[in-house]
Amino acid sequence: MRAVVALAILAVLVLLLFLAAPDGLYNWIKAFHIVAVISWMAGMLYLPRLFVYHAETAVGSPQSETFKVMEYRLLRFIINPAMMATWVFGLWLAWKGFGFSGGWLHAKIAAVVLLSGLHGYLARGVRTFAADRNEKPARHWRIVNEIPTLLMIAIVILVVVKPF
Repeated sequence: MRAVVALAILAVLVLLLFLAAPDGLYNWIKAFHIVAVISWMAGMLYLPRLFVYHAETAVGSPQSETFKVMEYRLLRFIINPAMMATWVFGLWLAWKGFGFSGGWLHAKIAAVVLLSGLHGYLARGVRTFAADRNEKPARHWRIVNEIPTLLMIAIVILVVVKPF
């Protein structure tokens, strides 16, 4: 239900931004988009690292309980809002600045969709750890920790170089 509410809020914000934003806001929107992306990526890089350490602790231990709080707060108060802001501002920039055209832009959006899918996977990980049901070893989370970096590299190259 929370996901549906979040998507509805995202849709409303995008619609309002598309309809109400004057042309002079482009650089401000771009700045806010960059801040949102940095915040989202920081969380996406940190959360799987927390999972690595959490997977190595005993269930019910004080460390495990501390990791649960850290993971929940990171997801709820940093990663989720940053992802929503990234999408809202990014879609507006894609529409206003590029008219949703360009192969590089389509590839970038596809990479951001993959990053959003990983976001969902990590959110499920938070719920799994919170319920003490994690069955994945620390090695799994170490590998997952590399995926946001690879996607970030691809996205930055697509935005800066615009290879196609």
